[in-house]
Amino acid sequence: MMVSALLILTGAKATTYKIIDPSMVKEVKSTLLKKHGTSEQFRIERGVSQAAALWRDIDGSAEDFKAFCVDHFVAQGADLDMMFNRISRNLEVLWGKFHEIDVLLKEPLHLAGPPISDIDMMFGSFNAMSHLTEDLYRNKIGFITALNFPYYSLTEKEKLGQVWTRKQWAYARLGDLFTARIPAGLKQEISSTLTAADTYISEYNIFMGKLIDGESNRPFPESLKLITHWGLRDELKSQYANDKEGLENQKMIYAVMKRIIDQSIPTEVINKGEMLWNPYTNELVNDGKKLEGTPEPDERYTTLLKNFRVMQKADAYYPNYESFIQRKFEGDYEITQADVEKLFTDFVSSPVIRETGKLIEERMGRSLKPWDIWYDGFKARSSISEDELDKIVSERYPDPEAFEVALPDMLIQLGFAKDKAHEIASKIVVDPARGAGHAWGAEMRSDVAHLRTR
Repeated sequence: MMVSALLILTGAKATTYKIIDPSMVKEVKSTLLKKHGTSEQFRIERGVSQAAALWRDIDGSAEDFKAFCVDHFVAQGADLDMMFNRISRNLEVLWGKFHEIDVLLKEPLHLAGPPISDIDMMFGSFNAMSHLTEDLYRNKIGFITALNFPYYSLTEKEKLGQVWTRKQWAYARLGDLFTARIPAGLKQEISSTLTAADTYISEYNIFMGKLIDGESNRPFPESLKLITHWGLRDELKSQYANDKEGLENQKMIYAVMKRIIDQSIPTEVINKGEMLWNPYTNELVNDGKKLEGTPEPDERYTTLLKNFRVMQKADAYYPNYESFIQRKFEGDYEITQADVEKLFTDFVSSPVIRETGKLIEERMGRSLKPWDIWYDGFKARSSISEDELDKIVSERYPDPEAFEVALPDMLIQLGFAKDKAHEIASKIVVDPARGAGHAWGAEMRSDVAHLRTR
């Protein structure tokens, strides 16, 4: 009944599924226990159940499933170690090469350059490995992995992991890989949706030199262009070192943020610098004339909603996780949502926070403002103005190439041995970012990591 309901809710065709009957699952487990003994009972119980949950009509009959399990279950020992090493090596090759393709296809979207074209978006959102997992199930590699390397829940990892060896942890990590069977078409849809969202963010810049107040003052440098929200946030934080205009500049940045959040920001100022904009009154000025702008049509929240909906479609294909939120917390972050909520609750309710707020008020000589959640006056660098920091950085690293050349010395100053510093730096390529920048690691040892900086 539950399976049928899921098929109806997800729009999947029932003819593409064949759930292995519980009696067959029990029969297979019994056969394997007789063959390998009770020392393998946990792995047999967990592995057969995992493989059965993933098996479909296209993979064979119930008898085919039984034969597969009997033929391919491997007892602990040298043969299992060999299987682990082979699977690990070959998956590194597959994922590493597909990752390399992804990095190259997304270069026009991620790196500074000409405007993004439709064909750039098509290639950048294309997921070359969308069929890989399904292909690995079809040729049975996915089933061999699920059968022989059990999946452990977060609760089990927290309990058992305290005494696990490095190899046991590695086996458990391999067990995390084949726990769901998401259709290739849905994977492609997810990739396209997330890429579109990422591009929306990368292209959402505010030309700060075009901001004006009620007296037509322009407090920010003409050349300053900031991505939202972390570019605006970091500029706001830097203004704590500005004793003269800092507070007024922070008020203006905060006004910009509120316009973005309530979607009253004019489309004419998003990633455009042709007009002057007063974020307090929301008026535009062009050639001395005041104009009324066109508010962004809720695209910010439309983008968030599209992300939510496409991730929700995948929920039915994860037997161990009910929702994307649970997958993110317990699967990716390996901490429960409840634990995270408690951390936040304990933090904001701590008396230390109240005392810290009073200390900040004393230091600034004013009451707290909403943006003071980003106060960074406890850091030594906050005493240096943003302009001076920009000057120092631009002189030391005038371009990404200079920054890349300097990486070994940075690592040595951080305490790395000279040889190790040069080894690490040789694995990093510095690229000029279109958006705010990001670090993109490699998926195989022979590849390099990309450090994108604006």
